[in-house]
Amino acid sequence: MAKSSTKTANKPAKAGPAEAARPSAVAGDDTEVTALDLPAAPLTPQMAAYFHKCEEKLGFVPNVLKAYVFDMPKLEAFVAMYNDLMLAPSGLSKLEREMVAVAVSAHNRCYYCLVAHGAAVRQLSGDPPLGELMAMNYRAARLSKRESAMLDFAVKLTAEPWLIGEEDREGLRRTGFSDRDIWDIAAVAGFFNMSNRVASATDMRPNSMYHREAR
Repeated sequence: MAKSSTKTANKPAKAGPAEAARPSAVAGDDTEVTALDLPAAPLTPQMAAYFHKCEEKLGFVPNVLKAYVFDMPKLEAFVAMYNDLMLAPSGLSKLEREMVAVAVSAHNRCYYCLVAHGAAVRQLSGDPPLGELMAMNYRAARLSKRESAMLDFAVKLTAEPWLIGEEDREGLRRTGFSDRDIWDIAAVAGFFNMSNRVASATDMRPNSMYHREAR
């Protein structure tokens, strides 16, 4: 969707005559999904049903899905991969997978994923400060040894993947992760590295609803 040149301004209540109006930090985030002008394709029946399910369950359709509507095969592939990695049965809890998503996104400074998945960490953990800590610096959070090992591995895989060695995998095993769990940590980290880069390249904007969730 093309960016509009029109900006909505929210004037401070006590602004002086010399003070310029300040635009809302989230102005346009719900309508200007990306900086690219990509015409939407007709939704397939499966994707139309999926969007309806999102509306029923979340109250909105995540903007990342709207960003992919220009190409149905890509949208369907994205949804299938996301649901498999983040929602399907795994030795990793849903919260642990969301924590990996936020730690990776924090390293990559991905606005979209930090907002959307930071909200998921707040919601799943029932601990709003944890979502903030994960976004700012997960090492400042009081995490278990298992969680710290998992996030250290995911961030190292993000920042210096060529340095991952057997000692890193063994460190995960020592904290209770199986080899299948290690695969899942790597797959989630890899998925969000891809998603972060696409989101940053297209200036993908998160739904403003995420900012208010689970506070």
